[in-house]
Amino acid sequence: MWMCIGCVDLENPEEMEEEIPVVICAAAGRMGAAIAAISSIYSNTEANVLFYIVGLKTTIPHIRKWIENSKLKEIKFKVVEFNPMVLKGKIRQDASRPELLQPLNFVRFYLPLLVQKHEKVIYLDDDIIVQGDIQELFDTKLAPGHAAAFSDDCDLPSTHEMVRSVGMQNTYMGFLDYRKQAIRDLGISPSTCSFNPGVIVANMTEWKHQRITKQLEKWMQRNVEENLYSSTLGGGVATSPMLIVFHGKYSAINPMWHIRHLGWSPDTRYSEHFLQEAKLLHWNGRYKPWDYPSVHTDLWENWFIPDPSGKFKLTRPDS
Repeated sequence: MWMCIGCVDLENPEEMEEEIPVVICAAAGRMGAAIAAISSIYSNTEANVLFYIVGLKTTIPHIRKWIENSKLKEIKFKVVEFNPMVLKGKIRQDASRPELLQPLNFVRFYLPLLVQKHEKVIYLDDDIIVQGDIQELFDTKLAPGHAAAFSDDCDLPSTHEMVRSVGMQNTYMGFLDYRKQAIRDLGISPSTCSFNPGVIVANMTEWKHQRITKQLEKWMQRNVEENLYSSTLGGGVATSPMLIVFHGKYSAINPMWHIRHLGWSPDTRYSEHFLQEAKLLHWNGRYKPWDYPSVHTDLWENWFIPDPSGKFKLTRPDS
């Protein structure tokens, strides 16, 4: 199901603990996102980061060339191929936002198959940049029995106004269809605060022990049969199964390590001071910083490295 292509040799075992594994996807059509994210992480830390860059077979040569022919050639990385066949029969087609059904959206469900030698792993969506030292995020404490840490959608007062102004969902009711018996049977209040799985700190031992991947797959399959949630309701089909499986069983990430919603509206902006304080920025939503229109693109572009092959180009009003 997985294969590792052109793996960089790992350090000797005594140094393994020092390594910070960061999983990030490189998707066709938006590969510059992964490049900017990796560039921002690498430039802001002295830590020993090992990037696991996940792609589909067709995109892997492009991302490898981009890294090897740019200033990122110094990074330590493995390129891993994700086989979309693993998702067969588990995804209900939804025409409203087809990009949310891309196979790489579900990579986060399969972390232990991808990263086998590490106890603790960071997973990041590609539409982020990191302004702090990734070591701080890696040092997030996970409570005993918790397989992951996320950011609560109600965790930061300064984002509440943003959420209200663009009509965003931040409760379970925005992701799950409470008209369905299977959802009501979970006994989760619809007003429960949701979390965003675009930034995850995960404990692989707990993940495997609790069979998290199997549980997530079960809820994917049930959704195919019963249509329990849909991407028209909220933030997409990858979030909903995680909200069910991790309900009441996750630790918290420091809110400044996941300032999100930058991609929800081309008009709604945060204050510059607030953004400078942020450790990680996330353009979740439709308005991506490599496209136009979008907001706070200067902060993202600081870390972008142009594609040596010229295939990936930024969309700008004057381009």
